[in-house]
Amino acid sequence: MKLRIFLIVLLLVVLGIFYYLTAGYYSSGERAGTISKISERGYVFKTLEGVLNEGGYSGETGTLTPRYWDFSCKLDSVKPKLQQALKTGERVTLKYQEKFFRFPWNGETKYFIVDVEFLDEPQIPTNLPLPQPQQQVVPLPPADSAKPDSTI
Repeated sequence: MKLRIFLIVLLLVVLGIFYYLTAGYYSSGERAGTISKISERGYVFKTLEGVLNEGGYSGETGTLTPRYWDFSCKLDSVKPKLQQALKTGERVTLKYQEKFFRFPWNGETKYFIVDVEFLDEPQIPTNLPLPQPQQQVVPLPPADSAKPDSTI
């Protein structure tokens, strides 16, 4: 009887650890850029796999170098936002969670998107006064100074 209770408790502990490793995460964050690719993949469990183009400037070479970041998405509430971002080409912020391990049935990456925020376009203020060019004042020579006539 004690052996059965021990095995049941051990099985519950092992299942609890397995559940935590598959559902839990140890890191969360945000990344901004434009979505450059989305595809739905998987034989049995379909996940949305995508690529975020973060852009970037290379300080070493002085050129613009694209940086790509791969991500996965399982949430049905986030998929339409990702598809809209791909269609419109808008800049977005992806909120993600990084999982402990990548399991074969869970997606191709350890980064899973939990929300998408569309970034506002930068507003150019239209009601600011334009700077006026300043005029330089050139001093005029005094009018009463007579030049001596050197042709006498």
